[in-house]
Amino acid sequence: MAGKKFINAKLKGYNELQEILVEDGVFKAIAPHIDVDSDCEIEDLGGKLTLPPYVDPHIHLDYVFTARKQGAANGTGTLFEGIQRWSETKSDLTIDEIKARAIKAVKMEVSHGVQFIRTHADVTDPNLTALKALLELKEELKDIVTIQIVSFPQEGMYSYKDGDKLVEEGLKMGADCVGGIPHFEYCREFGEKSIHKVVELAVKYDKLIDVHCDESDDPMSRFVELLTALSIVEGIGPKTTASHTCSLGSVDNSYAFRMMKNFKKAGLNFISCPTENIYLQGRQDTYPKRRGLTRVKELYENGINVCFAQDSIQDPWYPAGNGNLMNVLDNGIHIAQMMSFEEMDNCLDLITVNGAKTMNISDIYGIEAGKPANFIVVDARSEFEAVCERADVVASVRNGEYLFKKAPVVFEALSEFMA
Repeated sequence: MAGKKFINAKLKGYNELQEILVEDGVFKAIAPHIDVDSDCEIEDLGGKLTLPPYVDPHIHLDYVFTARKQGAANGTGTLFEGIQRWSETKSDLTIDEIKARAIKAVKMEVSHGVQFIRTHADVTDPNLTALKALLELKEELKDIVTIQIVSFPQEGMYSYKDGDKLVEEGLKMGADCVGGIPHFEYCREFGEKSIHKVVELAVKYDKLIDVHCDESDDPMSRFVELLTALSIVEGIGPKTTASHTCSLGSVDNSYAFRMMKNFKKAGLNFISCPTENIYLQGRQDTYPKRRGLTRVKELYENGINVCFAQDSIQDPWYPAGNGNLMNVLDNGIHIAQMMSFEEMDNCLDLITVNGAKTMNISDIYGIEAGKPANFIVVDARSEFEAVCERADVVASVRNGEYLFKKAPVVFEALSEFMA
């Protein structure tokens, strides 16, 4: 089989344009010039920024496009009313209906350059309908997107009858990660018990962990402390993720400073969802009104892995969202005040390599010889330009083949000025 050579690729860390040789769906070589046979197909990337694919490590594909469902409207705009509205309206869901909505959302994300997704599946349902639907979807869409699934007890592991058993059943059925939501449990003791159970199940079944953790403005919501301690004891920090951790943005600095040391020791991963949490949090505040974001900047500066995610697309928690992680990134770096030139040169890591590390897929992710030939082409000449221009993804390649390629925009009426 003849290979394929992509020329004039602008790769991060390289001063000159590179050539990328792909054979049998795998990166074969990357160099300024690569000699190939005459029958090798040549694709010119035109000097555009070439990146590993975008990664969305936190979304709820079973919830997407349910915001306008009868009875789902969230009048207060709070996290807790969102959960209540979902609980009241989810009983009529079917596998086919969930898959149809989820496919629409996946297509939106893929069209914006995403090739790796971690989705939560609500298992507080005796029929496990959402999990069954997403397990089918994971297999059906594997050629265009890699999907991880979290067995997630949206209504609580202990506040919902047999929630812990349903989470475990989800793992037996094939979910990749153990989920939890300790701040939503009826009391702190239930929340702590759920964290212990999450770690116990992860060790028992050798699964990853992704906990909705301290998604609250309450500075006394500190379940991330227990999650960190247990992950250190079990030696599973790099396989453990704390999502949201909004309360970390409200705690006093002395506590946060102490925890940064433990987070780093554990090797814990953090996911922040800027667009959703800026919308949901601070609802009880007048002014000053909290931003609802975890300490992204401090985590990043302390060498702790942190990434951004979409979280919701038009559901009871968030009325917007379109799967465009560049929009999420743009919001996130503004809210977190991470816009020095150096930060902007490197912030694409928040939606690429950092998300891959969170998903524990670094062994198959990245533009390196021997790895699957997955990458995207962004309509920019540098990372800084891409972020400033909120640049579009003009091509996405998976296993060496195009998922899509967009034609260049031509400004006919302004051609003499746009040249």
